[in-house]
Amino acid sequence: MEADGGIGVETSLDTPHWAARIRRDNGKIAGTGILLSPDRVLTCAHVVAKGERVTAEFVGAPGHEVPSVPAWVLDDAYRPETLDADGDPSGDVALLRLERPRPAAEAVSLYRLSAPNREVRMYGFPKGYNGGIWLRATIIGGCGRDGQVQLGPQTPGELARPGCSGAGVVDVRTGQVIGMVLSAQESDGSGFSFMSPAETIVQHLPQVAEWTRGRTAVDEKLRSRDSGGDEALLDEPFAQRLARWFRGDGRQVKISLVPADDWARAATLRRAITLADRELRTRASTGRASLDPPETVPSAGGHDLAVDAAGLAAARIAERIAERMGLWQHPGDPVIERIRSAPVTLTLVVVGVDEAADPPALLDLLVMLMAQGSRLLLVFRTPDTHYRRAQSELVIGPTQGRYARLVGQLDEITGPLAVALHERMAAVRADTGPAVDALVRAHAVREDLAGTRGVVAGLGQSPELAAYERVAGRARARLDKVIARLDALLRRRDELRGRLTAYHALYQGATDREDLEAETHYRDAYELLHTKPCDLEAAEAAVHRYIHFVERWGRKRPGQGGASPL
Repeated sequence: MEADGGIGVETSLDTPHWAARIRRDNGKIAGTGILLSPDRVLTCAHVVAKGERVTAEFVGAPGHEVPSVPAWVLDDAYRPETLDADGDPSGDVALLRLERPRPAAEAVSLYRLSAPNREVRMYGFPKGYNGGIWLRATIIGGCGRDGQVQLGPQTPGELARPGCSGAGVVDVRTGQVIGMVLSAQESDGSGFSFMSPAETIVQHLPQVAEWTRGRTAVDEKLRSRDSGGDEALLDEPFAQRLARWFRGDGRQVKISLVPADDWARAATLRRAITLADRELRTRASTGRASLDPPETVPSAGGHDLAVDAAGLAAARIAERIAERMGLWQHPGDPVIERIRSAPVTLTLVVVGVDEAADPPALLDLLVMLMAQGSRLLLVFRTPDTHYRRAQSELVIGPTQGRYARLVGQLDEITGPLAVALHERMAAVRADTGPAVDALVRAHAVREDLAGTRGVVAGLGQSPELAAYERVAGRARARLDKVIARLDALLRRRDELRGRLTAYHALYQGATDREDLEAETHYRDAYELLHTKPCDLEAAEAAVHRYIHFVERWGRKRPGQGGASPL
C-alpha cells in the first residue's frame, strides 16, 4: 500500500523520513510534525503559536546531515484546542508551510482506518531522545465529542511525553499513518495518550483531505442532506435510541425497521449516521448540539463503517469491511477468511440488509462478525424472513446465551462463593463490608432476573443485561479478593497456632514446675486463636507475649549462660 502513502510494514522500525522535529528560535524542541507533502507539515496547534516561525528538522532524511527548514503556520489551517462547557477538548491541529520543499518521496499520506483494538507505534522527540524514538501502544477506544482516540502504552515507559505532540501514529498491521498524537495524561505511574484520527483531522482541516487515502466511512446515500430537511423530519424517540446505541449502551447488535416510505425515520437514521462519523460531524453540527433535542446527538466515532447494502452482493460488502479493517495482507486468500482471522473488530452499520443481492449470505457474514466481537446496527425495510432470522440469530439467541451465563455466574456468586465467604467470616475477623455489599447486590439482581426469564426467552429483549453483567463481574471480583484475604489470615492463624504449640512444648519440656504468668500468657493466646471469629491482631499480640516470656525465661535459667534454650 506504499503507493497510497504509508511507510510499509517491512521498514516500520526505521527512522521515518516524514517525521519532523519542530524547534523554536530559542533552540527548544517544541514537538513533532508529519510531512504530508513537499511543503506541508501537520502538527498540533499547541506546538506552535499562530504567526510563529519555527524550524522543521528531518532526522530521517538520507545522508549524514539533518535538513533544517524554516516553517510557519498557515492562517487558514490553525485550529487551537477549545473546551466545551464540560471541559471536553476539540481541535488542536495545524498545518505548517515549509520555506523550501522536501523531496516528494519523503512525504506520507494519512489513512482512514477503523480504530478499535489496533496495535500502533508513534515516533516523537521526547526529552532525552532528540533523535526520536518509537513508542508502542494499543488503541483502547474513542473518547469525547471530537472523535479523539485513547491509546494505552504497551509498557509504562512508552507513554507519550512532551515532545511527542504532533507525532504520527502508525498502524502496525498495515504500516499506515492513521492519526496524530495530541496529548497524554499520567497518574500514579500509569497513563494514556490521545490521538486525533485521520478523519477528525480532515474534519477540522478540510485541506488535509488532499493527502488522506482510504474511502470515507459513510456511503453517500446514508449521509444527511445539506438542505436541512433531515432536521425537520426528526423522529425524536428513534433518534434517542440510535444515539444511545452509538454511545455504547451495552447491546452488541441493534436491529431496526425503517420502511422505505417512512421519510422521518429514514432522515433520522441518516442524521445519526452522519453525526456519529468523525469526518462528517462538522463544527456546525457539533456547535448546534445544545439546540438539538435532548439525548439525540451520538458520539463522534460511534461507528467505523456505514454501508448501503441495497443491490450489493455479500462478497462486495465483505471487501468493503476488509478494506476498512486494513486487511490487505494475503490478498489471494478469500475475503471471508481474511476477516475471520483478523484480530481487529469494528462498529458496523448496514442499511437495507433485506435489499442486498443475497441477504442469506450477508446474514452469514454478519453472524461471523458478531461472533468475533464487532458491534452491528442492522436496518431492514420489511419484517420478512430475513428480518426474523436476524432477530433469532443475532439478538434472541445471543441474549438467551448471555442470560444463561449471567444466571450461572450469579448462582455461583450467591451459592458456593457466598458459602465460602460466610465460612471464612465465621472463622476469622476482617473488614468484609465491600464483599457483603456486593453479595447483597448480586442477590437483588438474581431476584430481578427471575422475573424476566419469560421476556428474555420469548422476545430476546435485554433487561439491562449489560448493567447486570457489570454488577455480577464486580461482585465476583470483590468476593474473590476478600476470600483470598481471609484465606491469608487463616493461614497466618494456623501458623501462629503452630508456633504457640511449639513454644509451649519446649517450655514444658524444660521445666516441671508451674508458673502462673506463663500459664496466663499461654491461655490468653490459645483462647484468642481458637475463638470464632478469630481476632487475629489480638491473637498475634498474645502469641508474641507468650513467646517473649518463654525466651526471656530461657535467658534467665541458671547454667544457660544467658542463652535461650529455644
